Amino acid sequence: MTLMPDIFTKEKRSQIMSRIRSTGTKIELKMKNALEESGMQFRYQPKMFGKPDFFIPPNIVIFCDSSFWHGRNWKRLSKQLKTKYWYDHIKRNKERDTRVTATLRNRGYVVLRFWDFEIEKHIERCIYRITEKVQQEQSELIASKRKTVR
Repeated sequence: MTLMPDIFTKEKRSQIMSRIRSTGTKIELKMKNALEESGMQFRYQPKMFGKPDFFIPPNIVIFCDSSFWHGRNWKRLSKQLKTKYWYDHIKRNKERDTRVTATLRNRGYVVLRFWDFEIEKHIERCIYRITEKVQQEQSELIASKRKTVR
């Protein structure tokens, strides 16, 4: 596949990219509202490695991923990208997502990632998955405390 160079100068591309929101996106706000309605305790935009969108104590992190920016259906998407700039940019995003997820899991976090279409069309399923994971983690925490007491 032959890719064209970016049609904008480096300075112009930087200006365009600086206007794209990375926090407070529509999907983040929808997830935030759903988490609030569910009554779950969480932190929004916690300052921690990997910049997750949400943190639910003691160890669950949640990412709300845009299909385009995070390369959903990469095989098809990569063929549609016309310039090397976008191909490289999204490929790096995917690689970073993989590294961040692995690092957080190695540090003992449970990592949940939701695509934008899941949040937009099936938020109740997302909340169900989160609730299940929270309950599972709480059960495991209680079980491990029992073992240490004996």
